[in-house]
Parts: sequence; C-alpha cells; structure tokens
Amino acid sequence: MNACFKTILGTALLASSFMSATVASAQEIKERTIKLALANTPESAHGLGAKRFADVVGQKSGGKLKVRIYAGGTLGGEVVVASAMQGGTIEMSMMGPGLLTGMDKDFGIFDTPFLFDNFKEADAILDGPVGKKLLDKLPEKGLIGLSYWDHGFRVLTNSRRPVSKMEDIQGLKVRVQQIPVFIDTFTTLGANAVPLPFPELYTALETKTVDGQENPFVSIEVTKFYEVQKYASNTRHAYSPLLVLTSKKFWDQLSNDERTLLLDAAKETQPYERETSRSLDAKAAEELKSKGMTITEISSEERSRMREKLKPVIEKHYKTINEALVQELTAELQKVRASQ
Repeated sequence: MNACFKTILGTALLASSFMSATVASAQEIKERTIKLALANTPESAHGLGAKRFADVVGQKSGGKLKVRIYAGGTLGGEVVVASAMQGGTIEMSMMGPGLLTGMDKDFGIFDTPFLFDNFKEADAILDGPVGKKLLDKLPEKGLIGLSYWDHGFRVLTNSRRPVSKMEDIQGLKVRVQQIPVFIDTFTTLGANAVPLPFPELYTALETKTVDGQENPFVSIEVTKFYEVQKYASNTRHAYSPLLVLTSKKFWDQLSNDERTLLLDAAKETQPYERETSRSLDAKAAEELKSKGMTITEISSEERSRMREKLKPVIEKHYKTINEALVQELTAELQKVRASQ
C-alpha cells in the first residue's frame, strides 16, 4: 500500500468516524422549536444575528432544533419577555443587561454613562472576568446567559434642534430605557426623561409625546426614526451590549449535548453579530444623512464636560452595584487602556 493511498484511506476513515459521531450526537438531540423574542427588526444587527444563530443551530442539530424568531416586539417589550422567559413560556431572547436590574442591580454596571471609549474596551470587559461574573448570577434568576453580542454606542436624536453641547439638551423630552440610571443621566443633563418600552417609541415620536430618544445609529435607521426625527448627535454617551439569554426552565429540559450546541452556536455567532452591528452602524449614519437628518459630532472635550456633570449620577449608580465588582471593572479597564 503506497503512502498516497494510506493518506487517502486515513482521511476517509477519519471522515467516516466524524460523520458517525455527528450522527450519534444528532440522535441524542430531540425535535424542538425554540421561540426567540426580539424587540428590534429582522433587518437590524440583532435580527441578522438571530437569523445566523438560528441557521447555525439548525445545521449543528441536523435540523432537529428549530429557532423561530419573533421580531419587532411581537411577543411584548423586553421587560415582559424577560418575565416570560423566567416563567418558561418564551425560550430565548436578546436584550441589554441593564434591563435585568430589577432582578439584580449589578446588571446595570454597563449602563454607566461614558464608561467605555471604544469597542476594544467593551469587548475585553464583556468577554473577561467581569462579564462572566454577571453570567454566573443568571441561573438563580431563572435565566441562562449564552454570550455577549453588540448593540453599540448610543447617540441622541430629537425633532427640535441640533445638539452640539450639553446646554442644547436643556428642556428636551427624551425617551429613555426603563432603567433608573438612564432617567437620572438625562434629567441631570437638563432633559425631561420619559421612560417608555421600545415598541411604543415610534408613535411617541410621531405624536410629539417626546421630542427625542437615544439609540445606536443602526436602530434609528432600521426603525425609520428619521421620518420623525430631524437631528442626531453623536454623543456616544453609553455602550449597550446585547445579552443572549435563554429560559432556565427550558434549559433544564435539555440534554448536555443540546446545551453545548446552543452555547457553541451563540459563541460562534458572536464575531459575526458584532462585526455586522458595527459595520451597519457606520453605514446607518451615512444613510441617515441621505434621508435628511443632520448629524452633529460631539467633541471629546464636550463629552468630558458631560461626564463631569454626571459624576453624581455615576457615584449614585455605583452605590447600587457590588463594590468589589465596580473595583474589578475599574482595574480591568485600566489594564486594557494601558495595553492600547
């Protein structure tokens, strides 16, 4: 038997062994349909990430696990969906960690105003010990965290005037997430902060119930807020991660193989979703200009002024969070910044 034939035979046997193992593994996976609730649209990075995740799960399970995506808030706002996951009536969702502060205040740590300067800092913290500590808290709350994806840096829009400095925010009615630190942030900056669920936001902007809102550029573009908002300001006042969650009641029904498959699919999709989110956000800013929005850049000096103004808010916010976690986050951030 010559060397070439041995190599071919060895490769064939390896492939056959792999296929047998794959089939055996697939036989241990039950037929399941997984409801994945999504506040954002199918065209958003969230939606595209969910679609990629669903495809990967389908491929890895041999078609036995089917992820059905319910986008656009069709199953309710994020607070409602989080409760439904705890109850086991919805299997999966993706949302900002800050929306879980009602369960544990520590999940609000990433909502600290002007916490991160860039994506490298955010990714390092989320994928490091601080991010893991938060994931480890979830099972006792009835949830399982699979991975951190990206929602991006948040910017301010409104229908009344350009905002280039802190004083321009004075008097604007701004919709914020239903999170105390966001309410405090915009109140301190001079706005009238109005907490509303995301699915209600377009109508609130259209009817002038609120003057403005704050979200990443890509969310503003895909939800067509440019139809009811004239001005955008690149404040980058907060970074929003996207936490991929599943119901613990559902998780407890799964075999180890099924759990591993979902974890692997979420982690495998993470780089794609992050890259897609950040690429779409940059493109969205240009698209918003073409739709007639005026985009104002905010200088680093002005951001520093805003952060200085928000020091009491940050201090108040940190008092609600485990002190050791805040110290660890601060130390990890210093390491990341020193390495840049």
